[in-house]
Amino acid sequence: MNQFKIIESLADISTTDWDAIAQGDPLLSHAFLCALQQSGCATPEFGWQQQFLTLWQEGRLLGAMPLYLKMNSFGEHVFDFAWADAYRRHGLHYYPKLVCTVPFTPVTGRRLLAQSDEARRSLLTAALNYAKQIGVSSLHALFLNEADAAIAEEQGMMLRQDVQFHWKNEGYRDFDDFLSTLSRDKRKRIRQERRRVMDAGIELQCVPGISATAEDWSFFASCYLHTLALHSSPHQLNEDFFQRIGASIPQHTLLVIARREGRPIASALNYITDDAMYGRSWGTFEFHSGLHFETCYYQAIEYCIAQGISTFEGGAQGEHKLARGFLPVTTRSAHWLAHPQFARAVEDYLVREADAVAEYVDSLNERSPFKTSDSA
Repeated sequence: MNQFKIIESLADISTTDWDAIAQGDPLLSHAFLCALQQSGCATPEFGWQQQFLTLWQEGRLLGAMPLYLKMNSFGEHVFDFAWADAYRRHGLHYYPKLVCTVPFTPVTGRRLLAQSDEARRSLLTAALNYAKQIGVSSLHALFLNEADAAIAEEQGMMLRQDVQFHWKNEGYRDFDDFLSTLSRDKRKRIRQERRRVMDAGIELQCVPGISATAEDWSFFASCYLHTLALHSSPHQLNEDFFQRIGASIPQHTLLVIARREGRPIASALNYITDDAMYGRSWGTFEFHSGLHFETCYYQAIEYCIAQGISTFEGGAQGEHKLARGFLPVTTRSAHWLAHPQFARAVEDYLVREADAVAEYVDSLNERSPFKTSDSA
């Protein structure tokens, strides 16, 4: 007989059992999710209380949802601050809420971690029942793949769309081959940006995680935290987290390190699977024109071409990526709100928002950076 359990610490589940249902996704792996909790990043102190919903049969783990009880909306990358404000203005509490996601990670993937459609539907039904049982305002499932989004819609959750920018490897021989497919003005801009970095005496190195040292990770963390502080960004990740993933999933990480006069000045972190790279975080101690694009995008594109990686997801938002060979891709999230009147208002809003997103994507595609008959 199937049984559902709420797990407040992933350390209570064996790595082997969890990774079997994660199916090789490093961002859903036991090591990655435990690192978020054990480093103090995704913890109740910062609004993340682990409430992983698990499905068992005779002591065997059949499925799970990475579920968190949230006391704020930071670190989710699907913005519902306006919804929370509307609740507040009407004297209602939006927090706590339940969120199914990978904290601080706007990457589309599986969220209903089970093999059969029946088990995945059962997980979502149980999550909705749990949300009602504990009396939270809402349940949100973020960055769903198509299959999970379809199940969420079947069960009455409202779907929301957003836009990211992804680069596709069309079998390019090298970076120049990629540039040759872009319109003349885009080629010129990218070459100018790369030349400025070179003229500043900056050298860049791609360091696979299996070669990265603890000192490399410490430098990356210092860059990242310095840049967060400059922009007064809210709490996200810390050095302990980066050191943990550097040690536990090195085969799925890539650091890009920029040096000037032999001294490291900037760095970016990417996660890697067999067919995709995910650009996640960066930081710098010096401003140089073009350094951000070189460190975060161009080095990663060159690496993808060299390694035959098919897709590079450059992270959340960023229309500036379009001019650098990235194209718009629609992302999905699913939402259930307990309050009937607010649910109807949000549903009406999401219909209008979906039309606006579709128009936005159409307008972006009309501005494609790639060659047309009159832009070669």
